[in-house]
Amino acid sequence: MTTRQPIIPEGEEVAYERFHFAPAFRVDNTVYVSGIIGRGDDGRIPDTAAEEFAAAFAQLAATLEAAGATVADIVELTSFHVDMAEIVDFIAAKDAVITEPYPAWTAVGTTALVERRARAEVKATAVIGSDDA
Repeated sequence: MTTRQPIIPEGEEVAYERFHFAPAFRVDNTVYVSGIIGRGDDGRIPDTAAEEFAAAFAQLAATLEAAGATVADIVELTSFHVDMAEIVDFIAAKDAVITEPYPAWTAVGTTALVERRARAEVKATAVIGSDDA
């Protein structure tokens, strides 16, 4: 029997309650993480791209942990960028958290994100235990 479970990390309840989406969803050993925007401890978008992207990957790691996964379990990553010129900072933040073997990754340029001040949004798919393979 397939098990389905919304993942709502502590502090992320507003996404589920107000906007009607789960920050992540676990189906058996696969975790689908919704788009994450990097926010500082104060809930605001940081001043620099590097800080914003680092915060996004920290939140991604925390969301995966709430689902019983780690960043090592990520098999696919998708990122959306308002300014592709900042991709170097994004790659640096990604590489500080995700190591080999690297997941599949698609980077998409866009004109806007839901949070208008955000520079990028990242979503991921993880398979729990795949880092043991």
